[in-house]
Amino acid sequence: MNTAGERAEALVAEFGIETPGELEIEAIAFDSGVEVVYEAMSGCEASLVGYGNRAIATINPSNIRGRERFSVGHELGHWHLHRGRSFECRVDDPSANLSSDKTLEKEADTFAAHLLMPSALFKPAIAQIGQPNFQQLAKVADEFETSVMATTLRLVGLNTLEVIVACYNESGLRWYLPALDVPRRWFLKDRLDEDTFAYDLLHNGKECKALGKQSADAWFQNDDACNYEVREQCIGSTGHTVLVLLYLESAMMDASFDWDVGNRKYNEHGSYVSRRDRTNRR
Repeated sequence: MNTAGERAEALVAEFGIETPGELEIEAIAFDSGVEVVYEAMSGCEASLVGYGNRAIATINPSNIRGRERFSVGHELGHWHLHRGRSFECRVDDPSANLSSDKTLEKEADTFAAHLLMPSALFKPAIAQIGQPNFQQLAKVADEFETSVMATTLRLVGLNTLEVIVACYNESGLRWYLPALDVPRRWFLKDRLDEDTFAYDLLHNGKECKALGKQSADAWFQNDDACNYEVREQCIGSTGHTVLVLLYLESAMMDASFDWDVGNRKYNEHGSYVSRRDRTNRR
């Protein structure tokens, strides 16, 4: 069975779309049997009600077109992946689903991200930048008519860069998303270190206008993090949070498995490790 992302990209391929401007989300929805209606709603950002092969997706109007488009893509995800159910969703901020355990909502987010930013178009746009900062991601977002949040998460999903995106508030880490190939041995700190740019932004309002170098031990719990550097940039986000981009130096990708950090029950091969075995390995 194809993944949510693969099913979305297959749908894009059926239309022969070659540029971001051709990604007319309402037309794609109509072809799928979904009528899109924009109507003020309370309590949710979008809803989907279907019967047979037809459905109506009601979207809360927004002055941010990227939010509207992502909401439509999200409801289309439910239609293609979870048909037979009705949904009331809060989808204007995909980070809300990242910090929850709502599997169906995360699947619909993935579908929307691949539908609005298919690999064949999005990957070349990123490749010509290199390691994009938030300002560059904002320009890509304008091109694809998506939000900066959704564009940043899609960047991580490409798995072409050694990158982690994370969200913090004053209470600590809300959620984080590493590229697939980033070793899981790297554990982010639960609370922002005072030496990070993100701390300065969250607590002192100091803007972070470019990617800057940081010692990795400002970000990671690992004892050997002081041997490495990361590049960091952050921006303010919804709900008094900061969104953080972290690019790892290449040597961090080759670091050996770290047995001394995190509450591990399985090794890097997926095999269960007893408490006694973990103690013996140290």
